[in-house]
Amino acid sequence: MAEHIAVKNFREYLRIPTVQPNVNYDSCVEFLKKMAKSLDLPCKVYEPVRNKPIVVITWVGTNPNQPTLLLNSHMDVVPVFREKWTHDPFGAEKDANGNIYARGAQDMKCVGIQYIEAIRRLKEKGVKLNRTIHMSFVPDEEIGGEDGMGAWSQTEDFKELNVGCALDEGMASPDETYGGVQNNVVPPELVVGFDCRLPPSTDLEEFDKFINDTCKAAGKGVYPEFQQKQTASDITKLDNSNPWWVTFKDVTDGLGMKMKHAIFPGGTDSRFVRMVNIRLMGIPAFGFSPMNKTPVLLHDHDEFLSESTFLTGLDIYVKLIPALANS
Repeated sequence: MAEHIAVKNFREYLRIPTVQPNVNYDSCVEFLKKMAKSLDLPCKVYEPVRNKPIVVITWVGTNPNQPTLLLNSHMDVVPVFREKWTHDPFGAEKDANGNIYARGAQDMKCVGIQYIEAIRRLKEKGVKLNRTIHMSFVPDEEIGGEDGMGAWSQTEDFKELNVGCALDEGMASPDETYGGVQNNVVPPELVVGFDCRLPPSTDLEEFDKFINDTCKAAGKGVYPEFQQKQTASDITKLDNSNPWWVTFKDVTDGLGMKMKHAIFPGGTDSRFVRMVNIRLMGIPAFGFSPMNKTPVLLHDHDEFLSESTFLTGLDIYVKLIPALANS
């Protein structure tokens, strides 16, 4: 029996090792250009930062002046420790249970292909959408996204897309709901790193003061440096005041999906989207990856996604994308 085209393309995408750091995105870009050609859709490659390409595949709607829908995913993946894997992390091997093992299976090459294959199915059915759809594939999310979505979202190229709402990555759900060391040497400097993941309710000025006061109290020569430090952005509202959310919820309710609202524990590219037009409350962005009954293995060893869960997620996007695009 021939493999489903969506699964075939998913596995091919997974075999492209876009591993941080120092990613060469050339093969990934060529693959996405091939996908665009198979959809008979135009593809543009932007490069606001050298060697950091952003691929955008566009399906123009019947009312192209309407704010558009952005389907965003990132191309890069985190490193692997091959000795900890029972499968080749870039082999996209499928076991007897239909589980597909590869780095990026959950985070988040699955979603990128689900976007593509949902559009393929809609086009094959002759569906016409009111709003234009832009599928964006961005670099460097796994190292903060500053040179990817962060840089691109500040350009005129991005503003010309006229984005009204964005979908980005979420997390899997296990239930139904959707450096070098040398001993005996005194180093010239001690560096301690802290990965601080702050909830939106945090007063950033107070937190900054806490960090500086703590360093001052620790003694002379102790000072903070920030790898990333950004301004706060508004949370996308999940209530009736947000028409995009109303449409989103109508679809998931209609499919009988059990939704669990949560704040993503890591920084995603959605934060840059929400900061565009911040004075106008920003662009609403929903983090959503349709992977239920799946152990959370983002950044973990033996990351996998089952074929059936992947295809069910594809079915969900086939319902969700036109609902949002025609709202």
